[in-house]
Amino acid sequence: MKKRLFVKLFMLMVVVGLVLSGCNFNTSEKEETDSNAGDKETAVAKQILNMVEASEIPTMDSAHAHDNVSFTVLSNVNEGLYRLGQEHNPELAMAIEDQISEDGLVHTFTLRDANWSNGEPVTANDFVYAWQRVFSETGHYASMFETANILNATGIIKGEKTSEELGVKALDEKTLEVTLVAPTALLGQYLTFPTFLPQNQKFVESLGEKYALEASELLYNGPFILSEWKHDESWKYEKNPEYWDADTVELDEVNVFVVKEDATQLNLYETNKVDIINLSSTSVDQFKDSEDFITLADSEIFFLRFNHNNEALGNENIRRAIDMSWDKVAHVDTILNNGSLALYGLVPQGFSFSPNGEDFRELNGDLNHGTIEEAQGYLAKGLKEIGKDSVEITLTVSAVEGNDKTAEYLKNQIETNLPELSVSIKLVPVEQRYELESAKEYDMVISAWGPDYIDPMTYIGMWVTGGSANRMDYSNVEYDTLVNQINIEKDSAKRYQMMLDAEKMLFEDAAIAPLYQRGLAVLQRTNIKGLVRHPSGPDFTFKWTNIESK
Repeated sequence: MKKRLFVKLFMLMVVVGLVLSGCNFNTSEKEETDSNAGDKETAVAKQILNMVEASEIPTMDSAHAHDNVSFTVLSNVNEGLYRLGQEHNPELAMAIEDQISEDGLVHTFTLRDANWSNGEPVTANDFVYAWQRVFSETGHYASMFETANILNATGIIKGEKTSEELGVKALDEKTLEVTLVAPTALLGQYLTFPTFLPQNQKFVESLGEKYALEASELLYNGPFILSEWKHDESWKYEKNPEYWDADTVELDEVNVFVVKEDATQLNLYETNKVDIINLSSTSVDQFKDSEDFITLADSEIFFLRFNHNNEALGNENIRRAIDMSWDKVAHVDTILNNGSLALYGLVPQGFSFSPNGEDFRELNGDLNHGTIEEAQGYLAKGLKEIGKDSVEITLTVSAVEGNDKTAEYLKNQIETNLPELSVSIKLVPVEQRYELESAKEYDMVISAWGPDYIDPMTYIGMWVTGGSANRMDYSNVEYDTLVNQINIEKDSAKRYQMMLDAEKMLFEDAAIAPLYQRGLAVLQRTNIKGLVRHPSGPDFTFKWTNIESK
């Protein structure tokens, strides 16, 4: 037995060694590099940050990007009219001025003098071309133009107008005019979203279908360039000397390695090969006393979608019973064990604050938070309404590490506390889960939503009748009307109260069952300063990051 154990340990060491050598990891501290020949100084300190991601970059084409990995890379190598600042507020970026007409419908942007990484100037036409291209490419987030109230976006999505009729126009090389269908105080916030990034028409069209497939088949106008992209293995950011605010950027390099296994990520951190990792729940207790350990409340929420076309789950009382039937606090404390928070609403804690500075979640409190006895009462009422004594339900779940434990926990809690319900678990790949959701071919499904912009409407707007994010055929005419009113309300205090009311209305219908607000248990070197983690859009901004000497 001892001999076999030794062999297994030896083989594990060999495998880890091969992984490390294959990924070409550098030291995680400031790297000392030789200076130019003839220089009296023998070395120069380089600012290098090493990180991991669990997946490859799905796309570097901003017209098609729809995931956090792509958003993070795009937002660090490119820059739109606005960017998210250090406090997550929209800041003018490629634009130096945003003039707004008296009726609030026309925004005239003056662009700063800035260049692409090939030395060509960034022009107003780069925005016109890129925005129109989202529609001609049937990009995933064309709906963001509708959310931002940009003229004719709705008509283009419906096929009633062409992309050339979108409300964006280049008045000259440095002047961009954007026309809205209704004023919105959130336009700057929307324009930080990667779908609104510019693209150089000549460059894109010269590459055709090869555009954005490799690091060399992209142009950059942000703080960094993508100098290397080894697919499914790693990518490297380097400081962009052409960036208009290059003096602010202190990092020389950011290396990101694709490492899917939690154990391998942890090994890389402990051997100083990377500087930041997210811990799995099984490792939290081991490192919770480390000076590198931090927990972060994320803005991504997890919840149960109910197929409202299902006879049982179309019943409000049965949905409410299910929502009340499990211990959400025990779930996050024992099953997840990573800083996640029990969720009894739609908008997560710490995400949005009223004009008076009050947290949205605290203002609305816990919704549909009841006892097991109350849940059993709602179930009895619901079963009577549909004329059944018992119901079988399939719970669809993405086959991602940790989801199976949550699914088993829910099954156990529901069947124990509501014995008239029988739950079977269906594990499927992530993409298949999304397809099943879109086709509404499920009973219940564990779903997730990360905010697209920093405003409660990024959650509330999901549930309008026929909305692309609805995916469960929930429909309430009063809710739809309220959402439309929120979108045009100019008074910030009134608007905020209307959003609070909309969330309450959703839970009066027991439309969904919230599970938890994702938390992150993180190991991060204490000498990393100024790394900005955003609650929406890109996960990180590296523009203001620096690494202090130890």
